[in-house]
Parts: sequence; C-alpha cells; structure tokens
Amino acid sequence: MKPLKKINRFAFVATTALGSQLVGLPLHAALSEEQEQALINRVNQLEQQVKVLQRNREVEKEISDEKSKTATTVSLGVSGLVVKSGDTNFVMNLHGYAQTDARFYEGQKSAADTFLVRRVRPILEGTVYEKYNYRLMLDIPSGSVTGSTTNNVNLLDDAYVNVKLWNEAQIQIGKYKSPVGLERLKSTSELAFVETGFATQLTPNYDLGVMVHNDLFNSRIGYGAGIFTGAADGKSQDFDADSGKDYVGRLFFQPFLQTSNDYLKHIGFGAGGSIGSHTGGPAPSYTTPGQQTIYSYSTNLAAAGILYRIDPQAFYYVGPFGINAEYILSSQEYATKGLAASVPKRQRLNNQAWQVEGSWFVTGEENSFKGSGQQRVVPLRRFGLGADSGWGAFELVGRVQQLTLDNKSFDYAGFTGSGSVHQATSWGVGINWYLNPSLKFNLNYESTTFNQRSAVSGTASYKPEHVILTRAQLSF
Repeated sequence: MKPLKKINRFAFVATTALGSQLVGLPLHAALSEEQEQALINRVNQLEQQVKVLQRNREVEKEISDEKSKTATTVSLGVSGLVVKSGDTNFVMNLHGYAQTDARFYEGQKSAADTFLVRRVRPILEGTVYEKYNYRLMLDIPSGSVTGSTTNNVNLLDDAYVNVKLWNEAQIQIGKYKSPVGLERLKSTSELAFVETGFATQLTPNYDLGVMVHNDLFNSRIGYGAGIFTGAADGKSQDFDADSGKDYVGRLFFQPFLQTSNDYLKHIGFGAGGSIGSHTGGPAPSYTTPGQQTIYSYSTNLAAAGILYRIDPQAFYYVGPFGINAEYILSSQEYATKGLAASVPKRQRLNNQAWQVEGSWFVTGEENSFKGSGQQRVVPLRRFGLGADSGWGAFELVGRVQQLTLDNKSFDYAGFTGSGSVHQATSWGVGINWYLNPSLKFNLNYESTTFNQRSAVSGTASYKPEHVILTRAQLSF
C-alpha cells in the first residue's frame, strides 16, 4: 500500500475511534480530568504516528528520485543502441551501416561484372561529461586487409576525441577526415552517387592529426585548422611515412543561414587547402566511376618536396533541390630515379579536377548537405502496405565531372604506369530510393570518355566506360 493511502487510512481509523469514544459518552456527562488527559495523549500519539508516516513517504520519494537520477537507460531505435547514464554524464551510441554493391559494365568490358560488399562500418560514439565526444568507426569490407582500390579497405577509419571547452573553439585529436574537400566531408552513407567524384580523389581521406574547429555567429561561419600526418590524394594514413606534416585549413560561409528567406538560407561557399613537404610514401592513383584504375605513377617517381592543394567549393539548397560544386588543384614535386639522363631529376606535377552534382527529391523531402554524423534522410511517408504508409522517398541525381593529369606526366617515358590516361570526362544520372531512414537503394548510370596525351606512356587505346552501379544500404 502506498504511504499516502496508509496515512489517510490511519487518520480515518483514528478519527473514527475517537469519535466512537466521544459518542459513547452521555451528552450530559462531563469528562473527568483523567479521561480528558487520556484523550489528549491519544491524539498526540496519533499525530506523531502521522508525522512518522509522512516522513517515511518523503524519504521513499527522495530515494526514488535519487535512483531515477542515477538509473541507466537503454533504448533501441533508428539511431541504433543508445545507453545513457541517469545524470547524462555518459552517453554511448552503437550504430553503423552496411553497403552491398553490384557493377555491370556495358559495351567493351575491361573489368568483370561483379557483386561485392563495399563497406561494413560499425560505429561506436558518445559523450563523456558533456564536453568530451569520442568516435570509433571500423571499416570491414570483403577482400584484402591490406587495402585496395576496389574495396577501399582501411580497417580503422574514425578514431578521435573531440573536446568542447570553449564556445568559440573545439579541439579534435586522432584519426578522421581531413577538412579539405566538400564531398569528402559528406557521410559515406549519404552520398548522392554510389562512388565519389573525381575532385574527391584529389583530396586526402582519413588522416591523423589535431585540429581546432568550430562554427561561429550562429553557424554562419565554419572553420577548421590543424596539423596532419599528410595523406596522399585519395588515401588514408595510419602512420608517418616521413617526417613531413600537412598544414590543413578550411573556411566556409553560410551568410544567410539565420534568415527566413528559403531561397537564400542554404547558400554556402568557401575553400579548403593543405600544404606540406613529403618524401617517399605511397604514390596516388586515380580511378573511373566504375573503379577501374586509369592513372598511376611508375616506381621511378617518388614524392620529394612541397605538396599543396587548393579546393574552392560551394553548395545551394532550396526545398527538395540541391547542388554541390568543387574544383581542386593538387600539386606535388617528385624526384626521378632510374630514368634516362635527359629526364629531369625533379619535376612538379599539377593535377586538377572538378565536379558539379545536383539532386531533387521528387517526393518533396527537404534537401540538405549531410555531413558525417548528421541526420539521415527521413521519408515523408515510409514504405509499407498500411493505410498511413507510402512509397518512401525518391531522389533523382545527376553529375558531370572531369579529371586532368599534368601534361608533363607524359613528356618522358617512365613517369606513369601502364594504362594511364591524360584526361577523363564523365557524366552520370541516378535514382535513390529511401524506403525508411534505415534502408536505401541506389541505381546509377555513369559514362566516361578518355583523352590520351601521348603514346610515350605505352597506353593501349581506351574506349569509353559505361557502367551501371547499384547499392543496397542498411543503416543500423
């Protein structure tokens, strides 16, 4: 029985008992001094017992409130498994996503049609004492554990701690995406196309370092600046290949973010870049949308000097429409060895790429730039057979892009690997089907043509690549 009910019942019984005693006395009879004192003592006893019961109830409530403050809560939903301490000082979220792809090459095939597990990424992240965030993300695709262009194996992608001690600045330490490219900073689970574009291939991927970053003026200005190990184009770095480091920075503006004008609100523009000196290390290579290698450096070249990148970028979103664009120049000085005496001993090579990508939710969902860790697409009506269900969300996407490798790569025999091309131009279209926030299907068609600079590279003639790419993605 609850304490309050006990008190009420006890008071009722006590009142009834006293009342019955008083009623039992003759109306004309006067209470003796002893009887009057006995009644007073009895009332005092009852009052004390009521106070004790009330205090017991207060103690029980205090204990219950204290338990609720320290009780751990566990929930399972769209955001994964969330464990939270009662005082909210400790929050842990276990989630992730898995991607299964298929590639079908049309016309002349230089690669086999295939199915593959592209990525399986369990993610553990959370907060400690409100100010300290952490994130661990594994990458467990099929294939070689040493890494490959086909599967992009890194095993450990994110592994960092982020400290929010000041309103103006946060400090992030560990391994995470280097803040240079625009598309690179998108969550891989929220890409508009199955594979990233040419411009993204010239940016570093996951890198080790420390960075100061934050959003200022109600997120109108975002900045990041740090020192990183220095990953090569399109590569991830787990250790120092040399003693050189990259100084990386990014500045991005959304000047109308806090306005009520929907046509201006989501305009963003800025630039990222990096500079550092490197010797040796893995040389980059570049691929088509179908993931076939079309350019690589020969073993006669090795990084030997300043590497710098410049990446102007912008996006615009209004309602269900969105567009992203970026251009990048990646410039590295190389040393040559084992080549003819007429070949320069040092050579700076400038590679560049650009891409423009658009998307439209035909089902009316709000379009936006979704960075790592941000909210995924939520259909207005989830796919199902019930009266309140629908067909989910449908997104139409289109992209044009171009990759241009330095002409000097082809001026001397032995600079590039076999099969390298000077330029690749691609266009693609696709449709994405979001059945619910956890299940997504992609269907892309990409067509790529090639321009060969010189026969000195020993490259066989390339015919256009036409590829159909599909992906089934489960987010958990």
